[in-house]
Amino acid sequence: MGKKRCTWCSDDPLYVAYHDDEWGVPLYDDSTLFQFLLLEGAQAGLAWITVLRKREGYRRAFDNFDAQSIARYSDKKLETLLQNPQIIRNRLKVFGARQNAQAFLKIQEDRGSFASYIWDFVDGKPVQNCWPSSADVPANSPISDRLSKDMKKRGFTFVGSTILYATMQATGMVNDHTTDCFRHSECRQLA
Repeated sequence: MGKKRCTWCSDDPLYVAYHDDEWGVPLYDDSTLFQFLLLEGAQAGLAWITVLRKREGYRRAFDNFDAQSIARYSDKKLETLLQNPQIIRNRLKVFGARQNAQAFLKIQEDRGSFASYIWDFVDGKPVQNCWPSSADVPANSPISDRLSKDMKKRGFTFVGSTILYATMQATGMVNDHTTDCFRHSECRQLA
């Protein structure tokens, strides 16, 4: 019998690897946090597996998620990206990547790092939830509500509370592996 995983994780090898190796692992590296912010925003309205399948295309198209490069993209460059089938070709999301890169860099300038800013919302340590089933896991939280409001005020786009809660889950700010999932206790120990 295989390992027990969160029920949202299908048997797709890409999904299994993401669940087992990435989702819920606390991240403090600004460039990786920016990657997830960009990808979670791109995911809005779509299945996460769609984004996972396009992640390497995003990496190539968006200069390995380099915020400084993306912040300088011209409208012409963004229009060219809209023709790239390796990414999600939504005009608002593609142009929003530049806007978010600019806001991200401003936070780095003001706070020293984006990680310092975002982790302050959870007092610097992951929230440890104990959900018995995936049906119990919320789509957002009071923390993601506050974070969303603050990030919108700072000029970010595609940072609604649900998108940011998904970002918090992906980057280990919250441990939302269900209690019967083998990763729940492993991610708790990483905190």
